Amino acid sequence: MAAPCGGPGPPPPSSAAAPGPSAGVGPRVCFAAGAAAEAPEEAPGRRQGKVTVRYDRRELRKRLHLEEWILAQLTALYDCREEEIPELEIDVDELLDMESDGARSARVQEILVDCYKPTEAFVGDLLEKIRGMQKLNTPQKK
Repeated sequence: MAAPCGGPGPPPPSSAAAPGPSAGVGPRVCFAAGAAAEAPEEAPGRRQGKVTVRYDRRELRKRLHLEEWILAQLTALYDCREEEIPELEIDVDELLDMESDGARSARVQEILVDCYKPTEAFVGDLLEKIRGMQKLNTPQKK
């Protein structure tokens, strides 16, 4: 819950901020500490714990680094900003399901067919990075 910063405690009852020493500085927003105390069943710590139990944290971190690397490489390959990259979907789980590196390489080359720069180095590096990774399965609800 966002509230005007005025010190600890719940937000003031009215939405208008009373003039005070910081009135000329401009609006500031901070998160009220009372919001977490009102609903302890929905505390972020609880939900985060369930996520880390169902997924391997190390594997999630490796996947995040891989996705960031892929994005940086695609930005360089297409010689554009991140927002201007053509709509591509390189599904790592799909690649991990394939039988051989040849099939993986052919699939990535097929995805990058519109790229005018050479993609062989990117494909080789990608295959090297996914070697040994685990497929992320959707967690089962208990």
